[in-house]
Amino acid sequence: MSTGPGADSAPAPKNPAHPGGPGSPGNPGNSGIPVSGPAPGVTAGRTRGGTFRSLRIRNYRLFATGAMISNTGTWMSRIAQDWLVLSLTGSSTAVGITTALQFLPMLLFGLYGGVIADRCPRRRLLLFTQTALGLCGLALATLTLSGHVQVWHVYLIAFLLGMVTVVDNPTRQVFVNEMVGPKDLRNAVSLNSANFQSARLIGPAVAGVLITAVGSGWAFLINGVSFGAPIVGLLLMRTSELHKVERAPRGKGQLREGLRYVAGNPELIWPIVLVGFIGTFGFNFPIWLSAFADDVFHAGPGTYGLLNTLIAIGSVTGALLAARRVVARRRLLVGAALMFGVLEMVAAATPYFWLFAALMVPIGIFSLTFNVTANSSVQLATDPAMRGRVMSLFMMVFVGGTPIGGPLVGWLTDTCGARIGFAAGGLISAAAAAAVGLILVRAGGLRLKLDLRRGHPHVIFVPRTPEAEEKSLAATA
Repeated sequence: MSTGPGADSAPAPKNPAHPGGPGSPGNPGNSGIPVSGPAPGVTAGRTRGGTFRSLRIRNYRLFATGAMISNTGTWMSRIAQDWLVLSLTGSSTAVGITTALQFLPMLLFGLYGGVIADRCPRRRLLLFTQTALGLCGLALATLTLSGHVQVWHVYLIAFLLGMVTVVDNPTRQVFVNEMVGPKDLRNAVSLNSANFQSARLIGPAVAGVLITAVGSGWAFLINGVSFGAPIVGLLLMRTSELHKVERAPRGKGQLREGLRYVAGNPELIWPIVLVGFIGTFGFNFPIWLSAFADDVFHAGPGTYGLLNTLIAIGSVTGALLAARRVVARRRLLVGAALMFGVLEMVAAATPYFWLFAALMVPIGIFSLTFNVTANSSVQLATDPAMRGRVMSLFMMVFVGGTPIGGPLVGWLTDTCGARIGFAAGGLISAAAAAAVGLILVRAGGLRLKLDLRRGHPHVIFVPRTPEAEEKSLAATA
């Protein structure tokens, strides 16, 4: 599966941001400020089955196994692509342009991909998209191994990959619901992230060895072949065991309908806004890590692969921790985003390679904690018939912002240095987290309260007015 992690026809969980629900202005709820309650059939606390409970489902096991293999190939290709462009041009801006071209289609056409995902059989769509992604990998391998590759070839194939991803990304994410149902959705989303990041542990390391030993072309070849695994997995699935879904009928105005749905739901719009800022300015690791490896620490592709592997270790840890949670909270969403930005600024300032490398682990933990919390909470708060369009908007602002942020961050990194570029991304991420956090607190009718008594939470959110506090206490009594 090419990029990132993963509807049942049952009603969506009650939206806490809707009037009358906990967390709405009229009913602030408890101080934990949950983003969404447990999915239907899931009780609060630790659920039966543990961290890997979704793997008990045969169709999901096939999906996860195929994804693990192709994700490893994808990470090998990503590292090889970045290093190939840097070798051909010597420019971080060119690396940024490549990344931008890969994600530009999501920015331009992302919502159309969501409409297609809501209308069409998702398993068939995935068979088409995975085949197309594999062919793109084989084409780049052929050009590179033959010695004819030029930078415009890489640009073109990156753009074609992006076009396929427009449909592939939202389809994969909502197809998870068809495999596991709403009860295990949060767990499956977390395991998808752990799967993707586990491949990140293997792919960059293998890519670093291959690039040093025989060149980038073999990494592209392995990536192209690896897409055979998810295709086989999809063909072996038992369609009778997939959860029935409500498909959106063909009709005019479906894009506008999806946008109005998100805009009218604070529980969806503000997490998506925060995802947009961090995806645009905070997740430009190909640019920063290649620049740090080459310009700051004067190392080679092996070091670049090592830095990516360390981020992956943290990301896997963050994803597995998220898989154990049942209820996500706004304070976790905002807090993880804030810490992610702060740690990026600290890493940008450190003069020591060992400390810079060590900081990649907690950066990975907080980045995945934020991403999984935002992804699963938005899916669970969305009506099943709207999930394709909502998740396409989610992915559009997350990866579609890269065509804006990539060239800007690449230019800043080339002009002012890798440290300034990395610090700027962290500063924008932290500032966005703080701003969205304040907006959510005010929208929930809450205020910050400090309690220094021993044995009590020191920082909590409480209703802003005494009347609201009395209502909240009465509701929880």
